[in-house]
Amino acid sequence: MTSMEESCDAVKRFAVFAVNAPAKRSYASALRENQARATHRAIVTAAAELFQRYGYAATTVDAIAAAAGVSRKTVFASGGSKFALLKDAFDWSLVGDDEPIPMADREPVQRIIATTVPAEAVRLWAEMITDTATRAAPMGAVLVAAAQVDADAADMLRISDGHRLDGARAFVAHLASIGGLRPGLDRSEAADLCWLAMDAGPYLRLVTERGWSPDRYRRWLTAAVSRELLERV
Repeated sequence: MTSMEESCDAVKRFAVFAVNAPAKRSYASALRENQARATHRAIVTAAAELFQRYGYAATTVDAIAAAAGVSRKTVFASGGSKFALLKDAFDWSLVGDDEPIPMADREPVQRIIATTVPAEAVRLWAEMITDTATRAAPMGAVLVAAAQVDADAADMLRISDGHRLDGARAFVAHLASIGGLRPGLDRSEAADLCWLAMDAGPYLRLVTERGWSPDRYRRWLTAAVSRELLERV
């Protein structure tokens, strides 16, 4: 396998939660499935809003049911548990919707894979990270807080951090395959820097607390990662 093929395989590991495409259904089955999906979407949306407003621990299933306009029984039948709703809300915030499309198959990752220009790869990567943080940072903060009181949430946070490191390593592998890494820079160190840059913490500090615009954050992230990782010309 060539280095480029290895890079493409690695970059595809940007996917955090891969979901297989559903099989074809009859009209009646598809209608029921769409109705169930719409109900689940409403429940998860209500749960996410309450988690962000009041915190995971303080949010009850009854409150989620009331906000979604369904019964308590429907919440459990649709979501399974309060933690399952947290997981779905966080997962959906990462990709921006509830469509069963793996992250690796989505346009932002495909554009990174397609480019062979290191500076462009970093720009596209920083754009993707900023867009993701804009959507997911609030739910990420909920997850961090939930991990303090819920063992399942703590495991989920640990797994999420691991996926983030996998994504950082994949991006560095792609940069290396197109000749973009600065000579002498250790790949492991480069991945650590990207892993840190992918964390929602800096985004929350600079955008939410200090009032930076997402565009300003993206430009800063692009410049910082380019300075640390790319060969100077």
